[in-house]
Amino acid sequence: MSNKNDYNTALLIHLSAFLGYLFPFGGVVGPLVIWESKKRESDFLDKNGKEAINFNLSFLLYTFVLGISILPFAFRSIFSEIHHIDLFGIISMGSIIGVLAMIKFVLIILAAIKANQGEIYKYPLTIKFIK
Repeated sequence: MSNKNDYNTALLIHLSAFLGYLFPFGGVVGPLVIWESKKRESDFLDKNGKEAINFNLSFLLYTFVLGISILPFAFRSIFSEIHHIDLFGIISMGSIIGVLAMIKFVLIILAAIKANQGEIYKYPLTIKFIK
């Protein structure tokens, strides 16, 4: 049975993903540290922690793949004989990453609210790294 303290801890697990905006890999390390220290206290915390970590790892993977997809545009700009910059390609990929970051922000807030209400939020498009 979960209590208000568990709900607040689950809220903290989800909100700790914002550490990714301050530190490299903070979005994964923050929830991982809290989850690892609290997962044995309740099943509710264990499930919320897994969801938060899986979402942040998935987001990290998606961002990495999109970041890699910008490289051909950058190399084309550097090694082009015409010496023009393919701004459309770079800006469009950067915009996609920006939209993904905004979606991540909203989903973290939604998950934190649900966790504080005693629910387990299932993030969309999440790869289950930890089962």
